[in-house]
Amino acid sequence: MKKIILLLIISFLIQVVCNTETATSQNYPSGTSNNTVTEVRKTKAGRSTEKTELFLAAAASLTDVTTEIIRLYKSVKPNVNIICTFSSSGTLQTQIEEGAPADIFISASKKQVTTLEEKGLVKEGTKKELLINKVVLITPADNEKNITSFEELSTDKISTIALGEPSSVPVGQYSEEIFSYLRILDKVKPKANYGSDVRQVLTWVENGDVDCGVVYATDAALADKVKVVCEAPVNSHKPVIYPAVVLKSSKHSGEAEEFLSYLSTPEIENIFKKYGFEVE
Repeated sequence: MKKIILLLIISFLIQVVCNTETATSQNYPSGTSNNTVTEVRKTKAGRSTEKTELFLAAAASLTDVTTEIIRLYKSVKPNVNIICTFSSSGTLQTQIEEGAPADIFISASKKQVTTLEEKGLVKEGTKKELLINKVVLITPADNEKNITSFEELSTDKISTIALGEPSSVPVGQYSEEIFSYLRILDKVKPKANYGSDVRQVLTWVENGDVDCGVVYATDAALADKVKVVCEAPVNSHKPVIYPAVVLKSSKHSGEAEEFLSYLSTPEIENIFKKYGFEVE
C-alpha cells in the first residue's frame, strides 16, 4: 500500500513539472525573457507577432510635432511602441553617453551628434540632416518695452533676457553666436536668465517673467502669449539643423531605421512644415 501511495505522489510531481515547463515555454519563447523589450504573442490564427519598444531622445523643440507623428506611426506599425524623452540636446547627449536607453537621437544642433559620432556611439550610415529652424527674438504679447531688434538688448531699456543655457541648450549656443556677431555679448550676459531647455525660455516670456527671450521660430508659433519681434540677422549664427541618427547600442536598429525613413515621407514632411520647420 505504501508503495502505491509513493508512486502516485511521484507521478503527480512529474505532471506538475511538465505543466510548468509548458506554461513557461508559451509565455517566453526561445530567445526571449520577461526582461526583453520585444514581446512575442500569439494571434488567433496561431502566428506570433512581435511587440517592439523604441526609445527616442529628441530635442525639446520637437515635442509637439513628434507627438503627432508617433500617433500616426502607430497606425502604420501597430506593433512598434515609441517611448520619447524630450529635453535639451546637450542633456540628451550626456544621458546617451552615460548609457541611458536610446535607439534614436534627434538633436537641435549638429554639435551633439558630432560628439557622439567621435565617441563611436552612432551607427554608421544612419545620420540624416532632417530639419531646419530659425532663431527669433520674442517678447510678452504686450511688448511693454517696445523692443524692436536684437541690438537693443545691450541697452538700459532691457533688464532681463531669457536664454537657453549655452553649455547644453543649442538655442543658447546660437544666441551667444548672435550676440558675439553683434558685439554685444558682454552687455547681454549680466541680464540673462538661463533656462534648461527652449520650452522653459518660452514659458518665462509667456508669463512675463522677463522682458524678452530668444527661441526657435517653431516654438514661438505655438504660443499665443508672445510676440515675435524679429528673426536673427542673416549669417549671425550657424544654420539651425536637426540631425537624426540611430545609436550603435540599439537592439532594434532595423526598426529604428524604418522610423527614420518614415520621417522623410511626403506625409510627414508636410506635418513638419505645418509646425513651421523647413525640411532638408
